[in-house]
Amino acid sequence: MKPITLDLIIEQGDNNLWGRVVYKDNLLSDFGESVAELEKKIRILLFDFEGVDAEVVKFEHVYDVYALFVQFDYLKISKVAERAGMNPALLRQYASGVKHPSASQAKRIEIILHKLADELRQASVFTE
Repeated sequence: MKPITLDLIIEQGDNNLWGRVVYKDNLLSDFGESVAELEKKIRILLFDFEGVDAEVVKFEHVYDVYALFVQFDYLKISKVAERAGMNPALLRQYASGVKHPSASQAKRIEIILHKLADELRQASVFTE
């Protein structure tokens, strides 16, 4: 069977992660303590309900802003906001789940995160 790539939408719950995928107009969701556990459970659902072999599924992780900053807690919110040209207090509200960003604000955050990743990818560590 040819590979299948699905968006795995990840949201932060009170004590765990919630994830969902849409496959052939069917919504499948579950929860887990980690992204790896969530992927495993969603693969099982895909097999049980759709007969999809777990080996052919690849997930693209799509985080809500709250889950993103929980999962990548080493990101400094004020610096990300500064680089994105956003108010740091507003980004903190998004990161805490108090407020939710519009689609354009979410895209702005995504773009700056990808730029930061590109910068890190180009960095090298020197040893003497």
